[in-house]
Amino acid sequence: MKQIIFVFMAILLTAGIASAQDDSAASLSVTEDSHDFGTIKENGGKVSHAFAVKNDGTQPLVITRVIASCGCTSPEWTKEPIAPGKTGEVLVTYDPQGRPGAFAKTVSIYSNGKRGSQILTIRGEVN
Repeated sequence: MKQIIFVFMAILLTAGIASAQDDSAASLSVTEDSHDFGTIKENGGKVSHAFAVKNDGTQPLVITRVIASCGCTSPEWTKEPIAPGKTGEVLVTYDPQGRPGAFAKTVSIYSNGKRGSQILTIRGEVN
């Protein structure tokens, strides 16, 4: 019986340590996860929007990669670690040249944050 209690206590302790470790991780959050450019001109050049990315965790947040859903969309992002409580950015640029009509594109952010990834969306219509 003592062995069962010991094993049970060890499991509870391990679960408590794992839970505490999760609370001390980096945590990525965004104030907005989509942006609508509205109507833009095809020959008006590229359009960009900066998404704010905040670290709500207690450890530095590292954005490891950012992937756009197509070649017409290019992301740039904060490369240095984002300290707890601080903010970085992901700048998303869309090239409307040769792409008339409505568009909706996604950008996936991968990081060491608790959730692992975050999806951002841009949309609009090209005249």
